[in-house]
Amino acid sequence: MWQVTEKKKKSGWLWPLGVVATGLGAVGVVVFRGCWHGKMSWPVRYQNRSYQVCLGCGIKRLFDEQAFGAYGPYSYDLNSLIARDRARTGEVQPEVEPTKHRTAS
Repeated sequence: MWQVTEKKKKSGWLWPLGVVATGLGAVGVVVFRGCWHGKMSWPVRYQNRSYQVCLGCGIKRLFDEQAFGAYGPYSYDLNSLIARDRARTGEVQPEVEPTKHRTAS
């Protein structure tokens, strides 16, 4: 009989301690992770690429219209995402003609 009550006392404080530890772990993940990017905008086109924007924090991610899904890393700089995608696919960036300086007269 003595062992049964001793075992019950141990499990009585162990369960709430586990709940507290799990809650603290979840809080730590949210604090260190930041935005979960759960609400993304509808795809937008720019320079022959589609991308989505997180409505919570404003970070961008490229979007594949054929597979209808986002791909690649997240970044706040859209031009770096496009440059990385061009390098990955081996696409050559089109040359831009230099603008000619004209006088006002």
